Amino acid sequence: MDLSLKELAKLRAVTEGTSKGKNPSIEGSLDSLVQTLCQMKNKMETEPVTKDTKKEIDEKQKEIYNAIVRLGKALDKTFTQPLPSYDPLFTADDAKASLDAIVAIHFLRTGQFSAAEMFIQESGVTIDAEIRCKFEELHRILTALRMRDIDPALEWCSKNRKFLQSKSSPLEFYLHRSRYIRLLLTCKPPDYQPAISYASTILCKFYTEHTAELGRLMSCLAYLPPKSKLEHSPYADLASPTVHTDLESLFATEYCASLGMSRQVPLKVVGDIGAGGALARIEKARTVMKEKKSEWSQSDELPIEITLAPESRYHSIFACPVSKEQSTEQNPPMMMVCGHVITKDSLQKLSKVNGRVKCPYCPTESVQTSALRIYF
Repeated sequence: MDLSLKELAKLRAVTEGTSKGKNPSIEGSLDSLVQTLCQMKNKMETEPVTKDTKKEIDEKQKEIYNAIVRLGKALDKTFTQPLPSYDPLFTADDAKASLDAIVAIHFLRTGQFSAAEMFIQESGVTIDAEIRCKFEELHRILTALRMRDIDPALEWCSKNRKFLQSKSSPLEFYLHRSRYIRLLLTCKPPDYQPAISYASTILCKFYTEHTAELGRLMSCLAYLPPKSKLEHSPYADLASPTVHTDLESLFATEYCASLGMSRQVPLKVVGDIGAGGALARIEKARTVMKEKKSEWSQSDELPIEITLAPESRYHSIFACPVSKEQSTEQNPPMMMVCGHVITKDSLQKLSKVNGRVKCPYCPTESVQTSALRIYF
C-alpha cells in the first residue's frame, strides 16, 4: 500500500506543478482545469502555435501519462486479486442518510471543509451547524499548534478542565511542558531564569499528578548548555521534536472525546484495515468455503484470523491455554487462586466432585467458586 500512496503523491505533484519539472502547473479542481483549457484554446486561435509551445505541452502530457502508468502498475502489484462483488449494503433511506452523514463528518473532522460543503450540498444531508463550528475550532487550534502557538489550546483546556481531569488527561501539562522546554532551549546560558520562573509559577500546579516528570524537567538543566549535550543525556527525549509535534494528535484525540467521538477517524480505520489485506483474506476464505460448499454460521466471529496493526486492536482476546479456544461472553476467562487463567468451560471440566480444582500449570489446588472472572 505504501508504494501505491507514494506513486499517487508523485502524480499529484506532477499535476499540481510541485515536481522537479519546469512545466507550468495544472490546477487541481476541474473548474479551474476547464478554464485553463478554454484560455489555451482562445490563445491558440488568436496566436500561432510555436514549436516551443507544442514541445512544452507534449512534455507535460508525457510526464502526466508516465505518472498515471506508474500508479496503475503500483495498484496492480498491491491488489493482485479483483475487488469482490457484494449485494448492496445501503439500500434503505435511513442507511443511505447515515452513510452520507458519516462521510460528511469525516470531511469536517479531517479539515477538508470545502469538500465537506460540496458533499453536503450535493447529498442533501443535514449536519448540525454547531458540529461544523466545533471542527472549525479544532483545526484552527491544530494549525496554531503547528505554528508553535499553544495559547488557543491552553484556552480550550481551561474551558474544559473538568472534562480533562475526569479522564486524567495530561494534555494541559504537556502543553506547558512544551513551552518550558522551548524557553529552556532558547535561553542564553547561563541565564535560565525565564524557564525556571515559568516552572515555579505554572508547572508547580501539576506537581501532584506529574511529580516524576517535573523532576526530570528540572534535572535536565544539569546537561545544558549546549543542546547536543542534552540530546546524549538520560533526558534525550526532552530534546526530541516529538515533545511538540505529538501535541497535535493528543489534542485532536481529547477534543473529539469531548464531543463523544472515537479516538481515531472511523473511515480511515476501515480503509486502513480493508486495504491492509483484511478484505483480500476474507474474500479468499469466502472463495475456499464456497468451493468446499461450507458456510460460516457464527455472526460475531470471522472464519479466519485477521492480523491487525496494534492501533487497530480494540478488544483484548484471550485464548485458553487448556482448550486453545478464544474466550466469549458465555465462556469468559477465569483466574484461579494461584494466578493462572483459563476459561470457564475448562475450569468446570477440571473440577472434581467436591468442587476442588488442580491448576494445570502448578501444584496449587483451589475451590472452583473462588475463581474470579477477568475483564480485559
